[in-house]
Amino acid sequence: MILREGDPISGKYAKAFATINGRVEELFYAKSLESTIAKNKVDLPTLGRTNTPQRSAGWKGSGTMTVYYVSSVFRKLIRDYVKTGRDFWFDLQVTNEQPGSSAGKQTAILIACNLDSITAAKFDATSDDMLDEEMPFTFSDYDIPDQFNTITGV
Repeated sequence: MILREGDPISGKYAKAFATINGRVEELFYAKSLESTIAKNKVDLPTLGRTNTPQRSAGWKGSGTMTVYYVSSVFRKLIRDYVKTGRDFWFDLQVTNEQPGSSAGKQTAILIACNLDSITAAKFDATSDDMLDEEMPFTFSDYDIPDQFNTITGV
């Protein structure tokens, strides 16, 4: 079986949205996003075994989003947290779909995201590159309402 050339998904076609306080913000200024679900494992020592088996005991969701430094949306939320102590959560929705791919599309929703840190202010007079910023975050739930099709290859 061989992968068809048109089936792999390019990240350039992704769409991302943040739902903040009921308002949907299209993240067209995002450069990249990667999220991970890491299982928490605990040792389970047992008699009669020389290895130490492990079992899952929960999970943790975390990620990093890199955006061009052109929006104050998340900086305003952090400012409100600094001033009031009221934390905030938001959902991130990412859809990947490559035109012409038989894989179709996948939509993943990262639920109850909470920023770890954000750039308060930034400049770099020595660089020709556009300003960007990384926003590490955690999330507490996950869903995949749209899932890729099974591809068959040739």
